[in-house]
Amino acid sequence: MPLFSVFAIYFVIWWMTLFIVLPIGLRTQADERDVVPGSVESAPARFRALRVFGLTTVLAAVIHVAWYVLSVRYGYGIDSIPQFAPKFY
Repeated sequence: MPLFSVFAIYFVIWWMTLFIVLPIGLRTQADERDVVPGSVESAPARFRALRVFGLTTVLAAVIHVAWYVLSVRYGYGIDSIPQFAPKFY
C-alpha cells in the first residue's frame, strides 16, 4: 500500500475521531454558571485544545493500527463484511 494512502486514511480516521472526542469532559458555560454575554450557554467554558487533539491523535493511531493489521496483514476488507440486504441489480 502506498505511503500516501496510509497517511490519507489516518487523516480521515483522525478527523472522525475528533468529533467523538470533542464532547468528552466538556463543561459548558451553563454548567459553570458563568455565561459570557453574547455567547450561547452551550459554549465551552474552557476549551482544552491540547488535551482534545492529543487524545484524538492517540485514539486515531490505535484505530489506524487495528485497521492496518486487519486489512493489510490478514486481508479483511469491506468485501469481508457479510451482506444482509438483498442485491437488486
